[in-house]
Amino acid sequence: MLVPFAAGLAAACREAMRTLALPNLRRLLARMACLATDEGDETALSMPHERALAREYGIAAPDGRIPWAAWQVAQAGGETHGTGWAFITPCHWQVGTSNVVMGHPQHLGLAAEHSQRLLQAMQPYFEQDGIRLEYEGPTRWLAHGEVFRDQPAASLDRVVGRMIDAWLARNGQATALRRLQQEMQMLLYTHPVNDERAGAGLQPVNSFWVSGTGALPAGGRTDTPDGLRVTQGLRAAALQGDWAAWAAAWQRLDAGEVARLGQQLDRGEYVRVTLCGERSSRTWAPAGGGWWQRVSRNFSQQPAAAQLLEAL
Repeated sequence: MLVPFAAGLAAACREAMRTLALPNLRRLLARMACLATDEGDETALSMPHERALAREYGIAAPDGRIPWAAWQVAQAGGETHGTGWAFITPCHWQVGTSNVVMGHPQHLGLAAEHSQRLLQAMQPYFEQDGIRLEYEGPTRWLAHGEVFRDQPAASLDRVVGRMIDAWLARNGQATALRRLQQEMQMLLYTHPVNDERAGAGLQPVNSFWVSGTGALPAGGRTDTPDGLRVTQGLRAAALQGDWAAWAAAWQRLDAGEVARLGQQLDRGEYVRVTLCGERSSRTWAPAGGGWWQRVSRNFSQQPAAAQLLEAL
């Protein structure tokens, strides 16, 4: 089981962690040993859970270059042709006097018909730079072109709800993308779709975000490893900064999937747990020795939930 957003760095999250009771997690990890640690920091373009998944799929890559878009195309049976792919997310940038903040794409309420009209309007500009857009969903399009092959990009999970300046690509290859963003901001400002959205009281779509860039390496998996479970219950609350909801989601996870993992371990099955925060991840697997050695460890001396999670 891989748990994204198991911990956060916000002060409100740290406060919530102090009183977070996760008895099943404590009991499970007390019977396991730390198998691997992926140390990082909060400035990395790729999130710890993305790095962990990339290792599972055999597509590990330098920071910001895990080819998630290409992997998704290949998983669906598409041909990547070895070229660069990316996700394009139509989004709303909240422009302040001194900063620009990325809004949550799901909060746009972007209808499929509006999204497709925007894609059609933007397509010719992208094609001038050798980029082909393909519609996948209202808030996610696919793009392929050589510009994405070696172009690092910050994960959308890094940017949602935050100031974008620190995450904008500034290398030479990013020049065309930055210019496209500026051109699309002008195009979208007067686009009829945004007039219709304004009439409905909805935020305008005024920019796009690039993520998941890269080319799929030879030998990378295009399936999901057997038995791998990725929990999604903590993500939405973490990205919205709703730490009370995040703590409640953790308690549900502890009472559900974590408890079931403990039962699997009781039956002698092999289990692994990877907890991922904003900086790092840690993986636990069954400790060595007989079952009586594992269960005889003093549970009362095991660290509280906050201590287990704070290093992430």
